[in-house]
Amino acid sequence: MLLITMKKKAMVKQISAVIKYLENHSLTPHITRSNNSMLIGIVQDTDSLLIAELGDLPGVESVGVVKKAFKLASRDFKNDKTIVTVRGVEIGGDEIVVIAGPCAVESREQLLETAYRVRDGGARFLRGGAYKPRSSPYSFQGLGEKGLDLLAEAREKTNLGIVTEVVSPAQIDIVARTADILQVGARNMQNFALLDALGKMRKPVLLKRGMMSTIEELLMSAEYLLASGNDQVILCERGIRTFEKYTRNTLDFAIVPLVHRLSHLPIILDPSHAAGDRELVPPLAASALAAGADGLIIEVHIDPDNALCDGLQSLRAEEFSTLMHHFRKIARAMGRDIFEASDDLS
Repeated sequence: MLLITMKKKAMVKQISAVIKYLENHSLTPHITRSNNSMLIGIVQDTDSLLIAELGDLPGVESVGVVKKAFKLASRDFKNDKTIVTVRGVEIGGDEIVVIAGPCAVESREQLLETAYRVRDGGARFLRGGAYKPRSSPYSFQGLGEKGLDLLAEAREKTNLGIVTEVVSPAQIDIVARTADILQVGARNMQNFALLDALGKMRKPVLLKRGMMSTIEELLMSAEYLLASGNDQVILCERGIRTFEKYTRNTLDFAIVPLVHRLSHLPIILDPSHAAGDRELVPPLAASALAAGADGLIIEVHIDPDNALCDGLQSLRAEEFSTLMHHFRKIARAMGRDIFEASDDLS
């Protein structure tokens, strides 16, 4: 990838001239700002003559090459950390953002009660699957459009943002009408047709790491979204499959400092899917905060023993509230914050 760095005092007409030059050569510019300079990335192949001509254009500071496989996702393209703002909440900033809720939307009563409880505990977003890709075709697959309607109602009543999964390109439009953040599940991390379509949506995407995927493969999947034009990407570690049998998956804490070093994208952790056991969720979540995660996504259910999906790993509402109180102490020790709901919420 070519990386064009504009001079800090480059005029608008000079920047426009560079962009027009690229477009005239059938090249797609990817524009960002880093260290108070405008950067323009080009992922298509270019010849040495064009590189030399770009370097001579007014306002251009330098023209370099990004050699990493993940180009737009790398710190070489953008050194400043990306902050994804959703409904006024910044993911990737000083606040550690918590997303909480049931694995699946099961009923109006279940969802609304859970939504109120996680909101009062300090969650910023409500998670809940309307469409559920399951390992078994006989397992509960979600309520579909009815589930989306219930999520929309929960947002209206609680003011929580909605995070829900989209499992195919054909579903994107209908899910996007409800979701504030579109989730790509672990099984779809390398569904490139889905990623390409979501990249064109320009709507925040929560991209979960595949259960047998490397960190570079996760960043390459993010690259699909970025290359298609969507820079609102949030990475999520939810555990990888190893030889260990005492947990559902192995939570890879090393991914947090590595992603922060390699990429400008924010990363959150999902201790629930890694653990598969609610008793393991609190220590895993606390460790994620200590590792520097930008957020957590935690499964919470009002009656986990009778949940239709992932009840064993779901916290009870009262357990979530207690945990959030503990998390705030850890966040303060890390120089960060976790939202605390006010007493006058209704």
